[in-house]
Amino acid sequence: MKYFGTDGFRGRANEELTAEHAFRIGRFLGCAASGGRGRVLIGKDTRRSSYMLEYALAAGVVSSGADAYLLHVTTTASVSYLVRAEGFGFGVMISASHNPFEDNGIKLFSDRGEKCADDFLLRVEAYLDGEGELPLAVGGKIGRTVDYVAGRSRYVSYLLSLAGGSFRGFRVGLDCANGSASSLARAVFDALGAEVRAIGVSPDGCNINEGCGSTHPEALCALVCKERLDLGFAFDGDADRCIAADGEGNVVDGDGILYLAARALKRQGEATGVVLTPMSGMGLVRSLERERIPCFRADVGDRFVAEEMARRGCLLGGEPSGHVIFRKFASTGDGILTALMVMEAVRKSKCPLSCLVEGLERFPRAERSVRVKQKRAVLGSEGVRLAVERAEELLAGGRVFVRPSGTEPLIRILAEGESKAACEEAAALIVQAVEAEGGVCAGS
Repeated sequence: MKYFGTDGFRGRANEELTAEHAFRIGRFLGCAASGGRGRVLIGKDTRRSSYMLEYALAAGVVSSGADAYLLHVTTTASVSYLVRAEGFGFGVMISASHNPFEDNGIKLFSDRGEKCADDFLLRVEAYLDGEGELPLAVGGKIGRTVDYVAGRSRYVSYLLSLAGGSFRGFRVGLDCANGSASSLARAVFDALGAEVRAIGVSPDGCNINEGCGSTHPEALCALVCKERLDLGFAFDGDADRCIAADGEGNVVDGDGILYLAARALKRQGEATGVVLTPMSGMGLVRSLERERIPCFRADVGDRFVAEEMARRGCLLGGEPSGHVIFRKFASTGDGILTALMVMEAVRKSKCPLSCLVEGLERFPRAERSVRVKQKRAVLGSEGVRLAVERAEELLAGGRVFVRPSGTEPLIRILAEGESKAACEEAAALIVQAVEAEGGVCAGS
């Protein structure tokens, strides 16, 4: 697709993604919704550009004859939940997730609270490119904007209802990434009785994800150690990811969370299998197979994970980045919900988080990102193909995974195997080949 990737329409605000784009998307959604339920729910993260895009979207929706309900700063998962629970025609989340503040994005949800399907997105893209005309509402048919901040309270109440008991006696750290979780996460943990220490809760429009959150878990790990906390959780900009830290300040990534959650489901008699992406480690697969928990694969992206979970009837799926889906409770990744499920596992087991991930096998790996202008062209080049083949030979018994990022102009490189040195060498080979095609290394 031209505009929409694995997680919405994303790009640099006012360059690749403009207020005009937002207005036209609002126009399309407003017309589609006005023929049915007539209401579109809109949430946003804390980026400065989110305000511009929010009002442009709302203007498009109401000018097409539907009502725009504004949640203001909230999480992606809250939009997904409320669309489904409150019977909205569509949901929109304005966020570029873990990207830097200069970027922004628009994620679209169907009335089922699921990411919109490709055929619908292609129709939106066609309208963005000027294909077709849509009628403007006039007179009393013009829609309204409705302040719906109360919807956030309903979502918080829903999260609280999922906790099986009090968290009193637990000392918990939260890193809210100066993003969406800033307005919600602490309220949830406070209400459940935990003693909370929070960082990343002072958004200024430009500091979202900056040296904090799930992409920089070292800030959370330092907090846990300094304050001698039992454990901690770091979220990304729109709080659909969660990375944990144990009481020793060690990172527990999405693979670790999937491992402990899968085992907890098995103990409850709900082990229906786990959906993973190629980004999950070989060690997680082996560890789950040892527990006789089946694993299934989906393409990278929580939307594809959710689709495969529904197809397989699985209750759990996710990615090492911290996108974890508990299908019994949500249809998309929810960082705060994930943190609650980890807390529940710790509370019920009466064991520290470190004990719950002790059996997870890990293999050495090297990950790199290279910034490119033409992702598909670079990946299709002969030089990169040969480099991948050579890297696979180096990692006999290991694996190489090279893919275009669905949210940034990057090529992602993963090498995993028995030897750390071989992984580093394999990744370096591919980076060199991509750079020869005009790429610029963006680091690990």
